Amino acid sequence: MEHPSAIAAALAEVGPRLKRLRNERGVTLAALSEATGISKSTLSRLEAGERRPSLELLLPISQAHQVPLDELVGAPEVGDPRVRLTPKHVNGNVVLPLTRQPGPLQAFKMVLPETRATPEPCTHEGYEWIYVLSGRLRLILADHDLVLDPGEVAEFDTRLPHWFGSTGQGPVEILSLLGRQGERMHVRARPRPRDKLAR
Repeated sequence: MEHPSAIAAALAEVGPRLKRLRNERGVTLAALSEATGISKSTLSRLEAGERRPSLELLLPISQAHQVPLDELVGAPEVGDPRVRLTPKHVNGNVVLPLTRQPGPLQAFKMVLPETRATPEPCTHEGYEWIYVLSGRLRLILADHDLVLDPGEVAEFDTRLPHWFGSTGQGPVEILSLLGRQGERMHVRARPRPRDKLAR
């Protein structure tokens, strides 16, 4: 949240900014008054900082000057939207946590090296959903020994003995969603009842 003093400082800059913009464009107060319907005295007081800027005043001025409203008020730039994730090395695998908040479901991107090819089945609480991005994934689940290609998905109860890794033909890149308490993933939306669709 903006600090009150920062807001006050931004508002104090509006008047000088309006005057500078008007002078740069060679527009008189009389001409701007005619274009906006705002009296010359109100415009003059606004530029001098004697009148508090409001939307009712700023919107017509921004239209008259053909500039965005945020340019008049000096709105701060939007922060960088990129999320910088830090990969971790866990047992020789590169693990990139994609879930930033704690919760029952956690998402990971994992790169399993070619050398992860010796099965070591384990069990633990939870339910896992795996999507293969690239490479070939070997999955051992109880009595099943499977190979998944890019675009294929597996889901299983992690209380069953399981292991996944490379087939030994190169690294494997996967997305993993893990419900630590056995939560299951929903991979499609529930369809609406037909009677609602017909309306």
